[in-house]
Amino acid sequence: MKSRIFLLMFLAVAVIVSCCPSRQEDCRIKIILETDMGNDVDDALAMDMLHKYIDAGKVDVLAVMINKNGEAPAEFTDIMNTWYGHSDIPIGVIRNGADCENDAVNYAKAVCGMSDSSGNPAFGRSLNSYSDLPDAHLLYREILAGQPDSSVTIVSIGFSTNLARLMETVADEFSPMTGKELVASKVRRLVTMAGCFNNPEMCEYNVVKDIPAAKKVFEEWPGTIVTSPFEVGIDILYPASSIENDFGWTALHPVVEAYKVYLQMPYDRPTWDLTALLYAVEGGGMFSLSPAGKITVAENGFTAFTPDPEGNRYYLITDEEQNRSIADHFVNMISSAPESQKPEN
Repeated sequence: MKSRIFLLMFLAVAVIVSCCPSRQEDCRIKIILETDMGNDVDDALAMDMLHKYIDAGKVDVLAVMINKNGEAPAEFTDIMNTWYGHSDIPIGVIRNGADCENDAVNYAKAVCGMSDSSGNPAFGRSLNSYSDLPDAHLLYREILAGQPDSSVTIVSIGFSTNLARLMETVADEFSPMTGKELVASKVRRLVTMAGCFNNPEMCEYNVVKDIPAAKKVFEEWPGTIVTSPFEVGIDILYPASSIENDFGWTALHPVVEAYKVYLQMPYDRPTWDLTALLYAVEGGGMFSLSPAGKITVAENGFTAFTPDPEGNRYYLITDEEQNRSIADHFVNMISSAPESQKPEN
C-alpha cells in the first residue's frame, strides 16, 4: 500500500513538473490584448486587471495591440504600462482603421493631457515617440513566430481590424507561414468581447465599427473563439461608489481619472471588456458556456449563433448570482493597489 501511495505521489509531482518545467513564468498564460482604448472606459478597467494578473504571476503579456486610430490610445497605454511598472510591454498600433474618434469622450486623450500643479505631465511615460510604433498586424507576426505552438491567447476587446489584417498577411522575414497558418499554429484560442445573441435587433458596437473584419474573423478564424456578448457585460456593472471611495491609497490613478472624465459622475458602467479578459485568464468557473456552434455576421452587423457539435465558436452566459459574484471580483481586483504603487517596507 505504501509503495502504491508513493507511486501516486510521484506521478502527481511529475504532472506538475511537466506543466511547470522550471520557473513560474513557464505556467503563465501568454496573452496578447487587442483594445480600442479611449472609446469606452471598460478598456481602461480591463487594462488594470491585466496588470494585476501580471503582478499575480498569472499572465505573460506579449503585447498590447491598439485598434483605434490616433496617438492617444498608445500614449495612454504607455502611461498605464509605466504606472503599473510594466513598461517593457510592446505596443502595436493601427493605421487607417475604423473612424471612431467622435463616438465618445476620449478619456485617453484627456488623461494624456493632464498636468500637475507645476505644469508637468501628471503621469510618466516610457516611450519617446508613438508615431514610430509598429503596425499591429506586423507585430503579431513577429511575436507569434517566436512562440511555442498552441501557446498564445488573444483577447480582443475592440474592433476586429488587426486580426483580419493578420490573417491576410503572407510569408515574411519572421515566418514562412501565412497569417492564417501562424494563427492555426501558435494561437490556443481567441477570446473576444463582441456580438449579441439575445436580441435579434441588436448590432453590437465592436462588430459594427468594422463589419467586414468581424465577419472575416468569426467565419474564417482557424481556431476556437469564445466571445463575451453584449448581454453579459451590460448586466455586470462597475460601481461609481468604488471609484469614489476605494482608491484612497493613491493621490492620482490613471484609470480613476479616465473614469471621472468619461461621463458625468456618479455612474455605474457595464463591464463588457472585463468579462472577456476574466474568462481568458481564469477560465469558465464564473460563467456558463453555450454549446459548440458557428457565429455569423450579417451585412448590417447582426451576429447570429447556430449550434453545431462540430463547431468551435462559443459565447458566455451568466445568471444573476454569477453577475453578483463577478462584479464583486472586479471591484476587489481593480480597487487593490498594484505592486508598483505599494509603499516600500
